[in-house]
Order: sequence, then structure tokens, then C-alpha cells
Amino acid sequence: MLLTPTPFSGLYLIKTRVFADQRGYFFEAWNEKQWSDAGIPTAFVQDNQSGSVANVVRGLHFQVPPHAQAKLVRVVRGAVLDVVVDLRKGEPTYGQHFSAELSETNHFMLYIPEGFAHGFRTLEDDTVFFYKCSRYYNRGSERSIRWNDPELGIDWGTDTPILSEKDKEAMLFRDFDSPF
Repeated sequence: MLLTPTPFSGLYLIKTRVFADQRGYFFEAWNEKQWSDAGIPTAFVQDNQSGSVANVVRGLHFQVPPHAQAKLVRVVRGAVLDVVVDLRKGEPTYGQHFSAELSETNHFMLYIPEGFAHGFRTLEDDTVFFYKCSRYYNRGSERSIRWNDPELGIDWGTDTPILSEKDKEAMLFRDFDSPF
């Protein structure tokens, strides 16, 4: 596992060590000791998985304290444009976004600390997205920021994604008073 720091404090792009041969491939997706030795919190309590057709945008989602979640995200099948927005007021990257392509072929993962909104756009049909969470889902703490908020300027690569009603009606960034 190679942890690659991003310009955002605590946000890491992870390149897995993949062993491939004529049979296929193998990689270690989670090793608590390796993560702990690298100084990354390792207490995950819930795993989630979603399946989507191409051009679905899910997000930008997060939970507010005391139920804020860190996440470790990856793609099992297909590909996504994964996007996070820094909601931590004291950080120089507050209100900025980071994106990376995660796919079944590059095997990249993203570690997202608490205080980030998270979303992704599926780039292929039958994409399966998997993530570990540091806290249990809490409906009362769930929030969303609009995927196409002009203030954030995220290039999703589409103007007409498939969205849930909740994501269509999400708040604008300027209307969010961050508790992070």
C-alpha cells in the first residue's frame, strides 16, 4: 500500500500493491496494522456498497458531528470520478474540492477524513462502489450539498447526470454553516 498525500490535510489517495498473473489479480484491500502504523485512524464500524448505471451522481453527502464519518472508498467493478469538498473551516483548503478516478483496473482507494462532503459520478454501467465508515449512519445527521453548486466549480464531466430527488434538492455551499 502506498499512501499518497493530497493537497488536503488528512486526505490520502492509496495505491494498492496488486499481484497479477494469468489467473487474474490479488490485493490486500484492508490491513488494520498497516493503516495504524501509517498513522491513519482504523476504527471502521460499517461497510456500504452501491451499484449504479453509468452517469449517476451520488452526493455530495456527509454527516455532521457527533456522527461525522471518515471513509475509505474504492471501486469493485467499473469506474467513478470520486469527488470530495473540504468543509473544515480552519483549513486553507476549505471550500475547495479534490477529485480522482477510482476504478476496478487501477485499484486506487481514497481515505477521506471527517469534515469532507463526498460524492461520485459513475463512468461505466454496472459500477459497484464500496466504502468503509468510521461511524454508523445517522439519518438526523445526514446533509448534502448540491452536486453542481457554481461556487464549488466541480467538473463532473456531465451536465445531465442521473440524480436522486434528495441530491436535486440539496443545499448550496453558501447556505451551509460548517460545524467542522
